[in-house]
Amino acid sequence: MKTIVLFILITIAGNFAFAQYKPVDQGSSLQFTIKNFGFDVTGTFTGLHGTIKFDPQKPVESNFDVSIDANTVNTDNSLRDSHLRDNNYFDVKNYPNIHFVSTKVTGNNGAYMIHGMLTIKKQAKEISFPFTAIPSNDGYLFKGTFKINRKDFDVGGTSTISDNLEVVLNILAKKV
Repeated sequence: MKTIVLFILITIAGNFAFAQYKPVDQGSSLQFTIKNFGFDVTGTFTGLHGTIKFDPQKPVESNFDVSIDANTVNTDNSLRDSHLRDNNYFDVKNYPNIHFVSTKVTGNNGAYMIHGMLTIKKQAKEISFPFTAIPSNDGYLFKGTFKINRKDFDVGGTSTISDNLEVVLNILAKKV
């Protein structure tokens, strides 16, 4: 009986020791770049929410479950932004969030690799990319860059825009 109680106490203590963070918009940025007619077009998203469990000493025990509000797409062109919110692109009425859930985190000394499922609209695809974790006032600044093919996620049809785009993340997460 004592062994069971001790095991439960150790398990509970271990769960409390593992830091949990919440991504915040202020201090964060999620930017994408895609070519349209051969010119770079940049845009951003805001509306971060989710949970991040992160321990730089035990990255394999880390977990990221983060979403962004698809309706916040901003390219500094209101006509284009409205078009991107329509059903041919992000279809924000039916799919209000872009969601990422990690499946594996590896690395050390501030440099890591994350693997996970990115879901845009109804399409989920496994992605992986390197990132850094920089300690920042009661949290971390997570920085990473990855490339995706928009057609893998049923975003946009045939048009003048490139199939491939780059996403640059600077996500500030505060301790919960």
